[in-house]
Amino acid sequence: MSEQLCGLIPVYNNPLTIKAVAMKVRQFIDHIIIVDDGSDDETASILDQLSADDPEHITVQRMPSNQGKGAAVQAGLKLAQAKQFSHALQVDADGQHVLADIPRFIEAMKKNPNALIIGAPIFDDDIPAIRKHGRKLTVAIVALEAGSLKLPDAMCGFRIYPVQPTCALGRMGSRMSYDPEVMVHAHWANIPFIIIPTQVRYLSAEEGGVSHFRMVRDNLLNVWAHTRLTLQAPIRWLLRWAKQ
Repeated sequence: MSEQLCGLIPVYNNPLTIKAVAMKVRQFIDHIIIVDDGSDDETASILDQLSADDPEHITVQRMPSNQGKGAAVQAGLKLAQAKQFSHALQVDADGQHVLADIPRFIEAMKKNPNALIIGAPIFDDDIPAIRKHGRKLTVAIVALEAGSLKLPDAMCGFRIYPVQPTCALGRMGSRMSYDPEVMVHAHWANIPFIIIPTQVRYLSAEEGGVSHFRMVRDNLLNVWAHTRLTLQAPIRWLLRWAKQ
């Protein structure tokens, strides 16, 4: 375990999976920050119990209302910074990540403490077709914005952030667009990337798999985020190259 590394789990209405995810992360990381993004089901009471059972190692931060994954992650990073953690390992609360890979991420962090450690997802056949092709489109757009073909799938929520450099990038989108947006900004800021291949699977509803992606709202927000990034890209490329 590393005293400077915390876990970071944004959660919104994942009652069937959040306890198992938190307990698995705790096997590898001493302290976990769970950010409850306004859950309005039994998730909130499960988090209360987790915190009550282990207040020394589990911190639950409450958002006043559902504001989106990006807002939850950013709030968690600010809390991690206030608690003087140097790094935060983010995983999704829905159980889709293979958390047995956490030691590989930690090892990469220790060897590359200034880097953003990014999970590159390996999918089984259970990935919905619309998500598969949507991810391919996002990868292409991110490559254009970053000016690089070396960036991984930007939608994977399994990653280790260097806390201070990430917080210094400034405020970004509050919902699903945050994952690719922070990766592009990190690349522009010359934060190095380490890519770790990791298995990802989509759970059935019976297993607790649930998507909070809202087709119209989140697609519009994604379009707006990528429009902003694309317009900024040329000057950002120049600034990045000037710093090298």
